[in-house]
Amino acid sequence: MDLEELAQRLRALPPSCGPVRLVAVDGHAGAGKTTFAGALSRALAGAPVVHLDDLATHDELFGWTGRLRDEVLEPLREGATARHRVYDWTARRFDGLAVIPPAPVVLLEGVGAGRRALRPWLARLLWLDVARDTARARGELRDGPDLAGFWSGWMRAQEAHFATDPSRPFADLLVKQRPDGYEVHTMSVGLP
Repeated sequence: MDLEELAQRLRALPPSCGPVRLVAVDGHAGAGKTTFAGALSRALAGAPVVHLDDLATHDELFGWTGRLRDEVLEPLREGATARHRVYDWTARRFDGLAVIPPAPVVLLEGVGAGRRALRPWLARLLWLDVARDTARARGELRDGPDLAGFWSGWMRAQEAHFATDPSRPFADLLVKQRPDGYEVHTMSVGLP
């Protein structure tokens, strides 16, 4: 299916977080999750996107579940506008605020978006299927040589995370990037 058909199917799902259909976009760092979420947001007439990079920190690469629950999921579940702090990766502190309205579909993108603790809140889990080495090369190119040291530590943390709390086996849909866009395939739950 293409993005327009995917958008139609997502809109037709029952709500999963109060009035919201929360849709996770997960995959390895550098896989293109942010770009894909932006394209899907446009297909959904501007659906809000929560970027997990805004909730993670240098000290808590994967320790953002409580912040996400308290600042985003609980307000959305109540039908209220969510406001979450945004982490500044250069200044190494929270500096900014993102506002997420309780739209019919809200996208949650980032490594670990399909983690075990979040799956009960999700209407669908999408896995951006890009080989780990390809994703890493893209991410390092995107971030430049100044963050090369960070990437080494990040890759260890990402591998440890997915070893203990994998998302891909639980994905509902597998997204593959094509030269002319995206191709979306249905996955069976439990498929490796």
